[in-house]
Amino acid sequence: MTQPPVEPEPERTRPEPERPERKAPTIMEQMGGVPGIVASTAPVLVFIIVNVLTSLQPALIAALAAGAAVAVWRLVRKQALMPALSGLLGVGVAAFIAYRTGEARGFYLPGLLTSAAFGLAFLVSVLVRRPLAGVIWHGINGHGQTWRRDPRLLRAYTWASLLWVVVFASRVVVQGWLYDAEEETWLGIARLAMGLPLFGLALLGTVLAVRRANRTPLGA
Repeated sequence: MTQPPVEPEPERTRPEPERPERKAPTIMEQMGGVPGIVASTAPVLVFIIVNVLTSLQPALIAALAAGAAVAVWRLVRKQALMPALSGLLGVGVAAFIAYRTGEARGFYLPGLLTSAAFGLAFLVSVLVRRPLAGVIWHGINGHGQTWRRDPRLLRAYTWASLLWVVVFASRVVVQGWLYDAEEETWLGIARLAMGLPLFGLALLGTVLAVRRANRTPLGA
């Protein structure tokens, strides 16, 4: 009696090596880090200096040139394209408003409205118990949003968000008063003085609040 033919064993395929997951760049990395944030103030500084030394139109041209230079600098450093274009667009909108109104203070109007919008957004986020300080902080660091389940962190980010509300509100009050008073040079100085310094102060307050929350025992 003949035996049935033995079927050949199927070839074992080698498992493909696992590819390391590419970590998506954080918001801070897309903005170019601290150097990128500092460079974003260059168009405003250039506008103030040139406007004081000459007149409005040369100041607008110089500010646009500075904004374009910052955008090119970010692209050369192979940073994200969107922040570079959005920064250049912001300078363009500010220059267009100043050109159409014929007043240097028009250059600062978009920043004033932006501060008002951000202040309102942070205030609303606290009222709906989704503080933006936590949402943005974990977005910058590439973390998830599970922090809302921790009452300590939720409370810390609530206080941090209220600090940001104070920062944006102070900008609106001071710069709004200078805008109405048509103090163009002082308005530009206030824009710079209340920009990165207050940003750093609010950021430091956020970090300290979160660190204190992480050291506080649950239920304390």
